[in-house]
Amino acid sequence: MKNLNQTQIDELIHTLQNRFLNNMHRHAHMDWQNIVEKLEANPSKLKALYAMEESGGEVDVVAYDPTSDIYTFMDCSKETPKGRFSLCYDPEALASRKANKPSGSAIGMANEMGVELLNETQYRYLQSLGEFDTKTSSWIKTPDAIRKLGGALFCDRRYDTVFTYHNGVESYYGVRGFRAFINI
Repeated sequence: MKNLNQTQIDELIHTLQNRFLNNMHRHAHMDWQNIVEKLEANPSKLKALYAMEESGGEVDVVAYDPTSDIYTFMDCSKETPKGRFSLCYDPEALASRKANKPSGSAIGMANEMGVELLNETQYRYLQSLGEFDTKTSSWIKTPDAIRKLGGALFCDRRYDTVFTYHNGVESYYGVRGFRAFINI
């Protein structure tokens, strides 16, 4: 992805500010001015946030670590971001598919965007902030031991409960994508 122009940067920051103000329950003790200063000082991270937003992530800041001065942004769209559906788990799984290949992989797309998949702990934290993936599901970062055996994990929310499941890494579905995060 090429560098953002000033109009794109301004629009992204405006979108993030509106979402921040409309969802204070996700970041009650954070100050927007500190966040925007951090954003403006990190153009490569802005590019990643832009990619998250463009693919339907509805990105918002959800955590702050004062010790390291790091803000965590996550996809907060109600359902898995629309621009990230029908992906198998990783590039190796994509390469191994012989027929009916998906358009890409969750790990591959995340790497291109400059972001990371949520792990199970992060996914459950996100779910503590609202109800997400009630009609879709999201691949999550899978422990190496499971991946080496050909499996990958995904999560969703059904029956007011967050579930973690497994599938083969080559699998892909029209309503499964991935949620991402980035630390700034």
